[in-house]
Amino acid sequence: MLTAADYQPPKWLRNPHLQSVLSSSTLRRRRGLRALNASGAATTEHIFDGGGGVRLQGWHSTIPGGGGSGLALLLHGWEGSVDSSYMRMTAARLLGAGFDVVRLNFRDHGDTHHLNEGLFHSNLLDEVVHAAGDVADRFPSQRMVVAGYSLGGNFALRMALRAPAAGLVLTRAIAVCPVLDPAATMTELERGLPLYLWYFQRRWRSSLQRKRALFPALHDYDPAVLSKGLRDLTGWLVERHTDFGSIEDYFNGYAIAGNRLAGLQVPADILMAEDDPVIPFGTFKDWKLPATAHLEIAQWGGHCGFIENAACDGFAERWVTQRALRPIA
Repeated sequence: MLTAADYQPPKWLRNPHLQSVLSSSTLRRRRGLRALNASGAATTEHIFDGGGGVRLQGWHSTIPGGGGSGLALLLHGWEGSVDSSYMRMTAARLLGAGFDVVRLNFRDHGDTHHLNEGLFHSNLLDEVVHAAGDVADRFPSQRMVVAGYSLGGNFALRMALRAPAAGLVLTRAIAVCPVLDPAATMTELERGLPLYLWYFQRRWRSSLQRKRALFPALHDYDPAVLSKGLRDLTGWLVERHTDFGSIEDYFNGYAIAGNRLAGLQVPADILMAEDDPVIPFGTFKDWKLPATAHLEIAQWGGHCGFIENAACDGFAERWVTQRALRPIA
């Protein structure tokens, strides 16, 4: 069984920024697509019911004669998509291990802005849980696991916390570099390498522009709104498109730091890199987890990187697959 201690990248790959950038590189995306195509899986598009008229797109992949290991639901990070490199490469690994896989797009991610009028925000857990229930109904399996990266890891753990009350039967939740304390992450983005702040601002502005073009009567924000920095733009979103009274309340709404997961009943595995430049490591030091959850900390890896070599093979997708294969307790 792989552990975080087994991740030993060559010295030239131990820079956290290099790890994080390579994770989203064109090379990784192409490798992920090739791996998924080479798996021999048949992949079909589905629109899943998020409740209340919400529609979420997902892609179901299955290898003929496969699926004996169960069903894996994969969740991407903020401004990622089902086509992110880690989603494709993890899906290929899971398919090879006998899982059927559903890669789910959050609202307004990938090519899905037209499916819902309202804007995405990180407290829309209900619709993701509802969609997961629809996934389980359409593709019944004795074993269903959920795995996510970054914000997707945060959603996976919150989904696992909510699952018993929602009637969703999950056998395991797996998270890689999950967002624990959104307020701390925002501060880290503002004081860290400007590349990350620029990246998320650029992607989010593009998403908002696309939404405005599709629903101009509903989303008539002007260039002054789109020119706001990440914190101010988040505050604008909170005030106009959520029920939260402040940005602090909004961040608290999806925080899982401290003892927020104390009631977790679903077994959970979490992989974190000590040098993550986006998720402050200090939030993990003070994290109080129940006996059902296990945190592993690698010395290197950056943010959702864990790249192993020049070919951009990833340790995280191997780790996720092994954790998904753990026997049902």
